[in-house]
Amino acid sequence: MNASELHDNGFQLRLPCGLTQGSSITFIGIPNGLLGNFRIDLTGEPLPDEPDPPIILHYNVRLHGDKITEDPVIVQNSWTGAHDWGEEERCPSPDPEKNKKVDELDQCNEMVGKGDNRTIKVSRQSNGATKFSMVQDGKPRKSFPFKQNYLFVATLRVGSEGLQMAVDGKHITSFAFRETLEPWLVSEIRISGDINLISVVASGLPTSEDLEHIIDLEALKATPLPPKRPLELFIGVFSTTNNFKRRMAVRRSWMQYDAVRSGQVAIRFFVGLHKNQMVNEELWNEALTYGDIQLMPFVDYYSLITWKTIAICIFGTQVISAKFVMKTDDDAFVRVDEVLLSLQRIGTTRGLLYGLINSDSHPHRDPDSKWYISLEEWPEDTYPPWAHGPGYVVSSDIAKAIYRKQSKGRLKMFKLEDVAMGIWIADMKKKGLNITYKSDDRIFNEGCKNNYVVAHYQGPREMLCLWQKIQEKQSAECCGD
Repeated sequence: MNASELHDNGFQLRLPCGLTQGSSITFIGIPNGLLGNFRIDLTGEPLPDEPDPPIILHYNVRLHGDKITEDPVIVQNSWTGAHDWGEEERCPSPDPEKNKKVDELDQCNEMVGKGDNRTIKVSRQSNGATKFSMVQDGKPRKSFPFKQNYLFVATLRVGSEGLQMAVDGKHITSFAFRETLEPWLVSEIRISGDINLISVVASGLPTSEDLEHIIDLEALKATPLPPKRPLELFIGVFSTTNNFKRRMAVRRSWMQYDAVRSGQVAIRFFVGLHKNQMVNEELWNEALTYGDIQLMPFVDYYSLITWKTIAICIFGTQVISAKFVMKTDDDAFVRVDEVLLSLQRIGTTRGLLYGLINSDSHPHRDPDSKWYISLEEWPEDTYPPWAHGPGYVVSSDIAKAIYRKQSKGRLKMFKLEDVAMGIWIADMKKKGLNITYKSDDRIFNEGCKNNYVVAHYQGPREMLCLWQKIQEKQSAECCGD
């Protein structure tokens, strides 16, 4: 896509369907001008009551420092009209002890800093030639990834927890997604400041399927729901508008289990709307084609996902009648057959929460955390037992109770949907319901291990690979890198 010039001597690149996990943006440029300072902003669509678009990521390179330091520094932040600027994240950090991890990568690479603490050693070779070598002075080498009048190649990649920046092949910074500022909301990249921008390329962007070239379309359509016949299991899958590839991978993999194709198990994607009308039209066409999408009447924000959990409970008990209701994500591979076997082994159909149970967790009190919870939202120091979101199952009586409470306005809303389920169940337990917490360590919250029941953070290729291994080897083996 072509980057067009902005009126303030910058450039902009439109992204029609936002970003998704695995998307990347590569910049090739040369810091120039008087200072060499430049900015990269990932912005969203303007809200109706806010004329200025939100900034999902503000990446500010200051080669000659700022009011806080005279040394070169990278400043990351986000901005919304409702909350103004968030807390700055600086690299190098003034407080290295707070250098948190994002997708297991440092918020700021500890090697980023001013100068090069090495010295040049000159020695004579036996053949008379002069040899130059770099010698460490005992301290870790520090260097800054951007330099005035020197070309750089920087790649901004979308991970599962945040955005990662690599410069000339080395990881430099990470930035965790903040509340209401998720990657699928990005609609534009803006580059401005003292920079000679040579190239900007966006890749791995979300795309919809070309229906004319799908030869197995009928096999991918949802099995009609059986009228007035109870199902064994209903699975609701969290997805967002532009995750077309993920949904297609799910349709081609674990939605092909015999229990699903026969109608014993029903699966539906629960998807909110997008601010871009073109994306919504693609989603609507997809819903009509496959018959497996439940549209939610709001724009997708992380803080609203609990409403999807409620919708899954309503669908699984009121639209259809299922003994059990499961919630999962579109980047999770679910062994449907093993879930059914596990539920049979547990042997209870009432008061059940089955999943990877967390019985000792605490609220995040950092306001910039994606999982931030204020004292007003949850005053206690710990949460009641809850099951991790990539895959948990509740019995129908719990799902029905959630529907009844919500319809009467008595359900306590909580923005962390998996913790919310734990809170609701704990309240039912206080009121006399006999609850069975059944934890299964084969449900993986992050990644995959052999003999999994649920494997999380699996991309479309991994999904198809896992399914192929099950088909060929009849065993749950993970796929390598």
